[in-house]
Amino acid sequence: MYRLAGFDVPRRFDAPIVRVLVQCLFGLGCTLAMIGFRSFLDVWAATAGPFALVYPTVLIATLYGHLKAGIVTYVTSFLWAWYFVLPTVHGFTFEVATDPSRVVINGAAVLVVMLFAESFRRAVVTAIDQRDEQIARATMLQQELEHRTKNNFALAASLLEMQKRREQLPEVISALEQAIARIHSFSSAYSNLALTQGEGAMVAMQDYLADVVDRVTRGAFMDNVRVEVEIDSDTHHMPREVAVAIGLFTNEALTNCAKYAFPNGRDGNVKVKFTGASDNWSLAIDDDGIGTAGVSAESTGIGERLFAAFAQQAGAQYHVEATPSGRSLRLASQGLN
Repeated sequence: MYRLAGFDVPRRFDAPIVRVLVQCLFGLGCTLAMIGFRSFLDVWAATAGPFALVYPTVLIATLYGHLKAGIVTYVTSFLWAWYFVLPTVHGFTFEVATDPSRVVINGAAVLVVMLFAESFRRAVVTAIDQRDEQIARATMLQQELEHRTKNNFALAASLLEMQKRREQLPEVISALEQAIARIHSFSSAYSNLALTQGEGAMVAMQDYLADVVDRVTRGAFMDNVRVEVEIDSDTHHMPREVAVAIGLFTNEALTNCAKYAFPNGRDGNVKVKFTGASDNWSLAIDDDGIGTAGVSAESTGIGERLFAAFAQQAGAQYHVEATPSGRSLRLASQGLN
């Protein structure tokens, strides 16, 4: 029904002369279709309701072929019904004394239908054009906002890089490096989110999360660490706010893993697994790094606060478990806790 409502015959042609010709031909086509249907009905009800089919025919011609098509259909179909259906058949004379007023009333009524159909059609077209213009303007503003936001991320990272080069204390340099890494993580997650703007309020988690992991893997891990991602094939779409929180949580967890789990060129494996959808989902990030032998940012300080904030945004709970053989992070919706 939606596609039928958007059907517009002349709008498909650009040349004005061609459009006028198409409107006239469409109007004649509607009249011929009415004549065929009327001939079929005359087998059971000859001369009954001579102008009955003129109303819907003019309405359809005007809505889908514009005013010129409606006029052509109005003139041809009305005259045909008067000449071939209304007694006297095959003539413009009247057998019944009330038929002249009948013709005038029906002619005026069909004219009203045509004019209202054209007014309605123009109102709909104007509304659609205004909507498309607003969408185009909103898209342009969104793109400008995305561009400025990415520039702000880059500027913040550059300023911190400049500050780091001026520092001498190792602990200050380490803190600045962590801040820079987190800015890059936020920037990466934002870039992934920007790619899904056309998806509406939902995000396809399989493509989104796989891309998040791929970006962090290429940017943070050495070649001696193998990162594997497993996303449930039944996973479909999730609300944008939840998807963003999961993506940021994954960014932070993998960044910390790359920084602390495999020191001194140690080989290792990392597995990211996401299952479920909607209100029942689970994210697991496991590594076989140094585990309890190392110091990680998620146990204290800003790392822990970030994980808690991302979990709260996702409406989930997170759990960290460290052993001598590695570390595991779990982020799960309330339904799986």
